[in-house]
Amino acid sequence: MNDPGLSFLEARIIGVLIEKQHLTPDAYPLTLNSLTTGCNQKSAREPVVSVSESEVQEALEQLRSRLLVLETYGASGRVLRYAQNFARVYRVPPPSVALLAVLVLRGPQTVSELRANSERLYHFDDAPSVEGYLDELATRPAGALISRLPKQAGSREQRWIHLLCGPLAAAEPPTPIADDGHGSALEQRVSRLESEIAELRAAIALLTRDDPRT
Repeated sequence: MNDPGLSFLEARIIGVLIEKQHLTPDAYPLTLNSLTTGCNQKSAREPVVSVSESEVQEALEQLRSRLLVLETYGASGRVLRYAQNFARVYRVPPPSVALLAVLVLRGPQTVSELRANSERLYHFDDAPSVEGYLDELATRPAGALISRLPKQAGSREQRWIHLLCGPLAAAEPPTPIADDGHGSALEQRVSRLESEIAELRAAIALLTRDDPRT
């Protein structure tokens, strides 16, 4: 698939389904209520959002039309549940699915962070094994699913970002929950994003300056 084109919420849903399939297998496939709760979860999520069941239901319909989500009534046969079909549609192995899920749920991360945060979804023996799968995802013939971000000032490692929502995961997330402790979470996130954008612009300017064709 050359252009995944998922919305922010569609990608979040896929990430939640992959995560819960490993962490709470007894409750998987998930009900609409459980899936909405997973999307709005405050831990292990970046950004934290607040979406309604109707919004999740609408996104599920889009995912179902692309076979990325499958409906089932499970063993009870009474409550409709949802399962993800990501690996089969995108044709990526379990280690890559785990890395993508963590990137979708937690935002850009370094190799070290990815290895630690994906431990409960898939065990990587070492950092080079993580890097190997990241490189495969970034150079897929069918289209890259991740990209490496320019190194931040003072950072020893570069971060990786998923591309399920298009270049640099540009899709707008739903409105995040406010944090009344020290300003809103939105204000803090905007400030961080502005800093990252400035770094990206500086990197692009440097590349353009050094390119003899410009």
